[in-house]
Amino acid sequence: MVQLLGEFDCKLDAKGRLMVPSSLKKQLPNVEQEGLVVNRGFEKHLVIYPKKVWEKIVEDLSKLNPYEQKNREFIRLFTRGATELTLDATGRVNLPNSLMESVGIEINSELVLACQFDKIEVWSKKSYEALFDKDPADFAMLAAEVMGDKNRREDGK
Repeated sequence: MVQLLGEFDCKLDAKGRLMVPSSLKKQLPNVEQEGLVVNRGFEKHLVIYPKKVWEKIVEDLSKLNPYEQKNREFIRLFTRGATELTLDATGRVNLPNSLMESVGIEINSELVLACQFDKIEVWSKKSYEALFDKDPADFAMLAAEVMGDKNRREDGK
């Protein structure tokens, strides 16, 4: 299983190309052969998946009942704009304009690549920093709610 780690500040060039930082590229040893897939995230960001991770997601999606409307809608929304990426000889990927526009990422803008387990979130630097403007007490409450003992007990109490 892929386990990506780190946050990386980057900048898009005038052609919408993103240089994959070398320390991130080292965490993706077969990326040149296997490739990547970029897609919209659930918030105003993009998500880059190693191709094998994307294939597992597609496998999970294919198990959803296509006769249920909410499943069809989710699949359409989730896969809309998904695009394969390949690294060029200098380690850059070209992000699709339509995806960048949909999440407010502009040419020549500063980005943050935020690794989360087996995927890389791509945020405009401004949007990413705004995520963390909340009071630290909110984080403690969120941690208690999400990771607290009440949610870890098998008896549900």
